[in-house]
Amino acid sequence: MTGFIVAIPARYASTRLPGKPLLPLAGEPMIRHVVRRAQAAGAAQVVVATDDARIATALEGSGATIAMTRADHPSGSDRLAECAELLGWADDAIVVNLQGDEPLAPASGIRAVANALAQGEAPMATLVTPIASVDEFLNPNCVKVVVADDGHALYFSRAPVPWPRDAFTASRDALPVQTPLLRHIGIYAYRAGFLRRFTQLAPTPLERTESLEQLRALEHGFRIAVRVAPEVFPPGVDTAEDLAHVEHLLRK
Repeated sequence: MTGFIVAIPARYASTRLPGKPLLPLAGEPMIRHVVRRAQAAGAAQVVVATDDARIATALEGSGATIAMTRADHPSGSDRLAECAELLGWADDAIVVNLQGDEPLAPASGIRAVANALAQGEAPMATLVTPIASVDEFLNPNCVKVVVADDGHALYFSRAPVPWPRDAFTASRDALPVQTPLLRHIGIYAYRAGFLRRFTQLAPTPLERTESLEQLRALEHGFRIAVRVAPEVFPPGVDTAEDLAHVEHLLRK
């Protein structure tokens, strides 16, 4: 599809990797690789929402639109909501939230989440991928998703859900093949009008408990469309080790 916006929140003051968007990867700042992924997906507009002029300077000549936003936003969604106001996006515009630390995000996945939103009536969409191992399933850093038959999220959790009671009573050496166990991929699409509304909703008990912002939408009664990613999403960059790994993959 065409006509969607990719918006990339990119703050300078990362806790674990200060200045993360500007860290070099294969001779370029990381944020330029992320912009290139968004452009490869066919976005009508690629916007970087940042709080730091150094990031804006690093993107000169990249073709991205720069939105200078406040430094005090608690989340990327809040930063993009300000961006929506600054750029005057129409309420029905499709906005894909691509994190600024995803320099290997596949173009097909960016298109897929935009399509998931465009083809349904949910105000928000995201992607999942099958869980590959018991260790991954039990890892609280792997966010699990339970999906209804109509393709909408029932729940997101850091806990291992749904729990395959009978299969795991017998053995936990392997995942049961008959149970759909899905890992959440942290890319979202929203209608711009909902993005503005979402950031005005009060935080909710489950959101606070799990530290998962998307639960706010479910707790307030909004649906989230879920689709399986068409190809693997390589890991993003959270640590110095991640940076070295992505550097290796890019140079290969």
